[in-house]
Amino acid sequence: MPAVDRRLLRYTRGTRIFLVLSGVIGTVQAALILFQAWLLASIIADAFLGGLDLGRLRDRVIALAAVLLGRAVLSWAAEVVAQRCSATVKSELRLRFLEQIVALGPRWLTGERSGELTTLATRGVDALDDYFSRYLPQLVLVAVVPLVVAARMLTADWLSALIVVVTLPLIPVFMVLVGLTTKAATARQWETLQTLAHHFLDVLAGIGTLKVFGRSRAQVATIRRLTERQRRTTLATLRIAFLSSLVLELVATLSVALVAVSVGLRLVDGRLSLETALLVLILAPEAYLPLRQLGAHYHASAEGLAAADQLFEVIEQPVPKPGTRVADPAAGIVLRDVTIHSRGDAEVLDQVSMVIPAGQVTGVVGPSGGGKSTLLGLLLGTIRPDRGQILAGGTDLAEADLERWRRGIAWMGQDPVLFAGSVADNIKLGEADELAVRRAARAARVDVPLDLVLGERGAGVSAGQRRRIALARAILRDATLMLLDEPTESVDPQTEQALLASLPAAFAGRTVVLVTHRPALLDLCDHVIHLDRTAVPA
Repeated sequence: MPAVDRRLLRYTRGTRIFLVLSGVIGTVQAALILFQAWLLASIIADAFLGGLDLGRLRDRVIALAAVLLGRAVLSWAAEVVAQRCSATVKSELRLRFLEQIVALGPRWLTGERSGELTTLATRGVDALDDYFSRYLPQLVLVAVVPLVVAARMLTADWLSALIVVVTLPLIPVFMVLVGLTTKAATARQWETLQTLAHHFLDVLAGIGTLKVFGRSRAQVATIRRLTERQRRTTLATLRIAFLSSLVLELVATLSVALVAVSVGLRLVDGRLSLETALLVLILAPEAYLPLRQLGAHYHASAEGLAAADQLFEVIEQPVPKPGTRVADPAAGIVLRDVTIHSRGDAEVLDQVSMVIPAGQVTGVVGPSGGGKSTLLGLLLGTIRPDRGQILAGGTDLAEADLERWRRGIAWMGQDPVLFAGSVADNIKLGEADELAVRRAARAARVDVPLDLVLGERGAGVSAGQRRRIALARAILRDATLMLLDEPTESVDPQTEQALLASLPAAFAGRTVVLVTHRPALLDLCDHVIHLDRTAVPA
């Protein structure tokens, strides 16, 4: 069982201050444990052997109550610090994970299982809660409390301290042995959960197609089988956790029993005072308690650690270094021998060369799967070519500052994303003049009220209306380069005719790359490029 996952601490700076606070709280708690043990031992010894009444013991009883209250307050403070630590770390880790996915780009995402990534970003990060809020703070207590307690026992009774020092390392040894088995079982459980999540998400995404072909019911058996496998692996993991807890409790109990037997025999022989015997018996369980709790918290955090391994596989993926040169979207764009391979090494684009003139409308046509959307991804900078160059005003996009490059681009993809909010909010995406929003909506022939409130992903309007809202968003953006992927798809003929009348004014003065299958829309283009994966003459 690893003491600390250094990667988690390296990637989550917010843990450091919280770990320091946990160390301070743990040290104060250790001091209060010693004080509490002395007060209890002295009160009981003086009450039974010294015959002191409550009045004469009042000060120590009040002090004992104050110590107990202090320990309660410190426990509350430790819990607050731990929860703040967990919340901060999860936020940092999730943000870093999502930033890495964005940096890796859509090309990397095409080879990944979306269900697994979704599970990692949600359940996986949340599973680290026990690691940061329970395991790490307890690790600090383990480093402080047993040493302080053993040192105090050494000054009171060296033989009992020796028994504690000899038996105390047995608990970490058993924890390591059990931890290896737990790690393997938890990894299997996490893998099964991800498989179930990925398959379930795929079924939901394709439920319409499955219903059309009468295959929706067949997926029920598959999901049932995966769920049963998840149930079995979860129970197996819990079985290991319960058995290992039994082992740790047994070792701690036998160790405390050895101390108790030794103390009892010497107390009967008169070689040990009652106060010292009580002090040792009260402190002995406190020496083992942090280690026992550490074992329990490790089991609770094992799922998060298993998820962290996969999180770091994504986070530590190499990302192309950002460029610093300035590329102007208003300048003409030249592609030279650009080749793109898919994750299976099949060629999506093969030595494509073309010229996209500045200030003109360039139409791109070709068969499905011919690389049209990939071409837009190249121009957007989300996909990098395996070979070849993309030049904008003489600057290679591989060396350009892509954040600055994208600020001059308006993009409309095949599946426009709308969020919960009004149509106007979806068009302007921030601050924009209301009159400009209305003009953009009119140019895109948006036929729904601008104050209409949409649900998530544009629920409440049709597919064609979603595309026109997204087109209005692109028109409103003050961009010199427009990248449009099938802007009139799912639009009825009458609306398409109206769009054809208004789009020339919206395109005026801009460089436009237009992917479409519609002949009428191609008539708006200054020139058309036929793309079929192979080289296109410039």
